Formats: sequence, structure tokens, C-alpha cells
Amino acid sequence: MKLKKYMTLGVEKFFWLCAILSLLALLLILGFLLKEGLPPLFSIGFKSFLLGQRWKPLEETFGIFPMIVATVTATAGAILLGGFIGLFTALFLAEVASPKAARLIRPLIQLLAGIPSVVFGFFGLVLIVPWIANRFGGPGNSLLATILILSVMILPTLASISETALRAVPQEYREGSLALGASPMETLFKVTLPAAKNGIIAAFVLGIGRAVGETMAVVLVCGNRPQIPQSLLDPIRPMTSTIAMEMSYSSGLHQEALFAIGVILLIFIVALNLSVNYILRGNKDL
Repeated sequence: MKLKKYMTLGVEKFFWLCAILSLLALLLILGFLLKEGLPPLFSIGFKSFLLGQRWKPLEETFGIFPMIVATVTATAGAILLGGFIGLFTALFLAEVASPKAARLIRPLIQLLAGIPSVVFGFFGLVLIVPWIANRFGGPGNSLLATILILSVMILPTLASISETALRAVPQEYREGSLALGASPMETLFKVTLPAAKNGIIAAFVLGIGRAVGETMAVVLVCGNRPQIPQSLLDPIRPMTSTIAMEMSYSSGLHQEALFAIGVILLIFIVALNLSVNYILRGNKDL
């Protein structure tokens, strides 16, 4: 009995150690990023940095507003397109498909999550970019190409987590709705889907985080031009692409400004998660 007690206590201590190490790693990353990224925000000026429209490191002009617009528009487009496909894929797998069909399709969708991002970038560069150039004109490297690539990359996250949330809805909800005379489709959209909304929202949040933070695939297809896009066919440069392209040769204030971009990304993700947690808590209260 004592041996079992000591083993249980040891396992609990090990779990605590793992949790502390994870928290410590997070704090170290946050501390380093804030230490390197906050000073240039004060020296350049928050307004000039966030709202400036010219990024000229050689002239020590650092305005990231076009990059913010590019990041937000690309992410929003990817969530609209990938979210629509991913949600209806989850509905199909959880509620409509036969068990045999679901067992066949589900691993294929999950396989997308294991493909390296640079492979998605090569796919977009070789197929999507030329198709856009031939079909719509322009260089091909554009906001549209970025949206298409990101929507495919976030698809497995959205579909898998949304399906899990749908399957977690108690079967009694469906049976009660059908017993009251609702059709299977009415039950699906008016009962099952609302009951799984918290899990689906979480899936979309993870998808947004993946889209905002993606770098290599985006670098290959976005066009890398720091400008505010006027159409879907204009080249763009998201914030992550700027960091990836310029960090290797930057120095001084230029390098510090790249860390400041990382701080802005961090603030965006934290604000998004806090907002979603607030919404989810409100739904539970209701």
C-alpha cells in the first residue's frame, strides 16, 4: 500500500513538473518577445508604427498598416472559405455519412494536417498562382492565392474539431427533435448544430490562429509587396512574411521593429482568445 501511495505521489509530482515546465517555456518566450519588441514601439511611436503605410528599413521608416490589413483580409477570407467547407464536411461526417464512408474520408482529411506547410506553398506556387494569372490576369501571387492556400491548410483543424463537437451532442437531443416531428435536416441545423456551437467556435479560433501564424506557404504565394490590397488579385505581404523574409539580414532598429511585429501578432492572438472565452462563458450562463 505504501509503495502504491508513493508511486501515485510521484506521478502527481511528475505531472506538476511537466505543467510548470510548459508554463516556464511560455513565460520565457513572452518575456523575450516583450523585451525585444516593446522598446521599438516606444521609439518609433505606436501610431506611426501601427498606422504608417510605408515600410522602408533603409530609411528607418517602419509602418505596418498594410501588413495588418493583409493579415486580417487573408485570414478573414480563409476562415470564410475554409470554415464553410470545413463545417459542412464535419456535418457530413458526423451526421450524414455512413460509418464506412466516414472511415474512408476522415483519415484523408486528417492527412492534410500532416503535410508540411512548405509543400502547400509549392503546390500554390506551381498550380494556383499560374491558374490565377492565366484566368484573371496579374502576377498570380496575390491575396486570392493566399486565401486559397490558407483555407486548405486550416480545413483539417476546422473539420476534425467541429466533428468532435457534433458527435459530443447527446443522442437524446436528436431523438427528442425527431419525436416532435422535425425532419433530419431540421434537427441537424436547429438542434445539433446550436448544441455544438461552443466546440465549433473553438475550432474556428484554432483555425484563425493557424491562418494568422502561417509563414512559409504564404511567403511563396502572397507576392511579398507591402501595400494595402485594392482587390483579390493584388500582391500582399502579411506580418509573418515580413518577419521571415527580413530577420536573417536585419540589425539595429530594423531587427527591433521585426520583434515589434511579433508583439502585435501576440496581442492580436491574446485579444482573440480572451474575446472568445468571454463569449463562451456568456453562452454557458445562458
